[in-house]
Amino acid sequence: MANFLDGASVGVMHYGYTLYRDTATIPQTAAGTIFTVTGGLVSVISLTGIVTTAIGATATTLKVTGTPTVGTAVDWSTATAITSKEVGSIISLPATFGGALVVNNAGGGPLPAGVDFIANTGSIQITTSASTTGSIRWILQYVPLDLGAAITAA
Repeated sequence: MANFLDGASVGVMHYGYTLYRDTATIPQTAAGTIFTVTGGLVSVISLTGIVTTAIGATATTLKVTGTPTVGTAVDWSTATAITSKEVGSIISLPATFGGALVVNNAGGGPLPAGVDFIANTGSIQITTSASTTGSIRWILQYVPLDLGAAITAA
């Protein structure tokens, strides 16, 4: 039997759309928008950060927050230590909503399965607890739930 779906199409059906955000310096004791949600609800399948410039030795935590255009922001994770993470370290959403981010060195890390995060029109932000060096590149996979909903890199 012929298969008329290419690998990319099968990937979209399984993981949703994949969006890449270029590497950027982490916010300095502040919140920073990494993705913008437009047009309605989306299901975030995964959010993965790859450290591209080592995080400094200053004690620093990072958390992810969903900030709607209308309504109250909600932390998707608790503030989790990223101090001194090496280039290639992997940061991903927790297996439970509001839990600690999964932070691993460059050798690898899990992609939590079966835990989608719902985002409303607004932004997905990261917040750091200190001013230090470091840059992170973000990869997001999502499925629109509302007709016309989408995510773009900020």
